Amino acid sequence: MNLKEKVRVIENFPKEGISFKDITTLIGDGEALRESVDEMTKFFKDKNIDVVVGPEARGFIFGVPVAYALGAGFVPVRKPGKLPGDTVKVEYFLEYGTDALEIHKDAIKPGARVAIIDDLLATGGTIAAVAKLVEEVGGEVIALSFAIELKDLNGKDKLKGYEVMSLLEYDI
Repeated sequence: MNLKEKVRVIENFPKEGISFKDITTLIGDGEALRESVDEMTKFFKDKNIDVVVGPEARGFIFGVPVAYALGAGFVPVRKPGKLPGDTVKVEYFLEYGTDALEIHKDAIKPGARVAIIDDLLATGGTIAAVAKLVEEVGGEVIALSFAIELKDLNGKDKLKGYEVMSLLEYDI
């Protein structure tokens, strides 16, 4: 199946000059969703993953079924104030300002082998922050996977040292 055909591209959204890659059409197609999850699972199959981590909210979409298929746990990374227990927080830079993410302090056992999954790799800032959180609480980031990578934004440059796989690649 050509998964790229399942992604709806919306020009000039959310603002002029942006070519938005909409995964709702891909995940709304049962066969395409299954193939996407199966391909991500294959990538991690022989990596002895203990825990899959996904940032809110779209990282949950692919992260949970891959964790299930691997027999691994799933740990959410959320915006500040969304997790009820003791958390570790990291702030990171965006194009115009900063943002922050949190993880429960006890969510990952020291030395656990971690896969990070999200829907989109753009500039890499968010996922670099997620990797930092994982390492801060004692996990070992083994590899990262994305449904879509926007190659022209060079997100992999911020992820040097990590193995990265993307199902679909786009030039912006």
